[in-house]
Amino acid sequence: MDRRTFNRRVLLGGAAVATSLSLTPESAAGTAEAPAGTAPAGGEVRRIKLYAEKLAGGQMGYGLEKGKATIPGPLIELNEGDTLHVEFENTMDVPVSLHVHGLDYEISSDGTRMNKSDVEPGGTRTYTWRTHAPGRRKDGTWRAGSAGYWHYHDHVVGTEHGTGGIRKGLYGPVIVRRKGDVLPDMTYTVVFNDMTINNKPAHSGPDFEATVGDRVEFVVITHGEYYHTFHMHGHRWADNRTGMLTGPEDPSQVIDNKICGPADSFGFQVIAGEGVGAGAWMYHCHVQSHSDMGMVGLFLVKKPDGTIPGHEPHEH
Repeated sequence: MDRRTFNRRVLLGGAAVATSLSLTPESAAGTAEAPAGTAPAGGEVRRIKLYAEKLAGGQMGYGLEKGKATIPGPLIELNEGDTLHVEFENTMDVPVSLHVHGLDYEISSDGTRMNKSDVEPGGTRTYTWRTHAPGRRKDGTWRAGSAGYWHYHDHVVGTEHGTGGIRKGLYGPVIVRRKGDVLPDMTYTVVFNDMTINNKPAHSGPDFEATVGDRVEFVVITHGEYYHTFHMHGHRWADNRTGMLTGPEDPSQVIDNKICGPADSFGFQVIAGEGVGAGAWMYHCHVQSHSDMGMVGLFLVKKPDGTIPGHEPHEH
């Protein structure tokens, strides 16, 4: 099966593989087969189970199975038109919640203490997220669709804004595809959280791997107190919804550095090593003091034989 065929993946740890856990549809009405490598039509109702758990070192995470929480939490992919019911269980000893950006939801799925949509210790709650395609409103104005690179996070732990939960790792990515979107071979998530990347210690990555020619997708999110700039060496992308040019007349600016402030998110796709070849390509926050303090990792692009020119493991 083509690795890019869309299979409604829920992806662990930001890394997409063809064997990832799939969302189970309740209804496939209105859907159609799409060409390999593109997203099909939406309109399905889906369900997943998600857990909030305490992790080692005082951290917290979201997971699809008990005992398997990760930071970031699972990557959730939907198509425009889909509805997702998230059965959410709090295994911790403090209240926690699930709040999503960019999608549609009723007040009961807001995920805040202010409107009593959080979850007490040991409790469960179903959050319902909906998506929609672009279209014209009754008054003739245009309504944008849900497609984009979004994220979810806690809104309760520590303060009524979830400051403590986010700092400890309660966050994860969401991608909403539009019909016809080109799908990647793999997806990675990069979260600038205060002065960490994915809550890892300074100068410890995370590193991401691909082989020359792979179509690689990055989801970039910022949390915490600071503005950051995401820069990737040797690769560039279009500053638009998908990160890809639609054709020779597309006016989108091509960039390799983008500001990402608290709660901002964006995404893009690149062809690994395109025009530059294999190598240990650095990505980092380009605020100089932030780079110096360890906000840096490597995009490890391998040759077909698996070697990476000039790279020795754990050298950074």
